[in-house]
Amino acid sequence: MNEEVRKKIFELADEKYKQFHSGLCPNTENIVGVRIPVLRNYAKELVKKDFRSYLKTISDEYYEEIMIKGMIIGLAKMEAEERINYINKFVPKIDNWAICDTFCAGLKFTNKNKELVWKFIKKYENSKKEFELRFLIVMLLDYYITDEYIEEVIRMLDKIKHEGYYVKMAISWAISEAYVKYPKTTMKYLKNNTLDNFTYNKAIQKTIESYRVSEEDKNILKKMKKREKDI
Repeated sequence: MNEEVRKKIFELADEKYKQFHSGLCPNTENIVGVRIPVLRNYAKELVKKDFRSYLKTISDEYYEEIMIKGMIIGLAKMEAEERINYINKFVPKIDNWAICDTFCAGLKFTNKNKELVWKFIKKYENSKKEFELRFLIVMLLDYYITDEYIEEVIRMLDKIKHEGYYVKMAISWAISEAYVKYPKTTMKYLKNNTLDNFTYNKAIQKTIESYRVSEEDKNILKKMKKREKDI
């Protein structure tokens, strides 16, 4: 099965896309170059077969092999507990932002299993690993910026401390999404937080860049950015 999948991946490869995507994923040397929609369509074919065997046999040598396993986990029909088990095994394989974010976006079962998934992802709250934290943060922004969870999401975002670029950027992205849906709650937080200056300014910047934020709010936020001399 591994050879079957690898052969197909190389058949679907696009050299121009490989060059483009490799530039977006620095230090990722194993990209073959298959566009995400094309890879997802192939994953949809595989889940109609014995997907458990594919998950067991597909290797982790190439970026697309890891990516397609993540897609299968999100797409295949299975009980929530079994999916959680697969997620638990998959998270340690995440080593770049693209695999992380695509994987999280595919875990739509979370919408019907909020409490179960919440209990699972909370275990990464104290992780020291960059992409375990990125996984947690992207799951929060994809599924938990809601009435029930917003206060806890903000608390968790403020608690996470890590020097990894992809952690800081994910936190800033999550805060900007929180602002769009809960501007008063998020503004209160922005006025009293423990974010490092880089993450704080990025959160402000991303919020200002959002077309879903009013010009009035953007003008207020612009004045809240920390100046270089204050950093």
